[in-house]
Amino acid sequence: MDSFLQAAIEEAKKGLDEGGIPIGSVLVIDHTIVGRGHNRRVQQGSAILHAEMDAIENAGRLTAADYQRATLYSTLSPCDMCSGTALLYKIPKIVIGENETFQGPEAYVRSRGVELIVMNDASCIHMMRDFIEAKPQLWNEDIGV
Repeated sequence: MDSFLQAAIEEAKKGLDEGGIPIGSVLVIDHTIVGRGHNRRVQQGSAILHAEMDAIENAGRLTAADYQRATLYSTLSPCDMCSGTALLYKIPKIVIGENETFQGPEAYVRSRGVELIVMNDASCIHMMRDFIEAKPQLWNEDIGV
């Protein structure tokens, strides 16, 4: 397995252990993780703290050139908000653990020139399926349903 996706999975597990939604993300530049994050909406009482937003925030201020050679890893297909942030900063590549339980605006992101790689990782799929089955109301809140 890709070590960066594994790091995102570890972040997702942290979120679950904290009572939150098990989605994790890492931002990688030049083969180095510069930001790690997990969905912390529940833990922080936040409206926007999805895993990708958390990872990008935890990377701190970066230059445009830094973002333009970055790869964003996420255990789940990024939603409209997180995809929009990746587009805003011109992150050229997103590696997605899975998009079976939820699929963000992947066609639009691709149309904007971003390379998307969907790994169809079984552990990501099972983690989200188990969570959605156990806590459907919390999941629906997270995706705005």
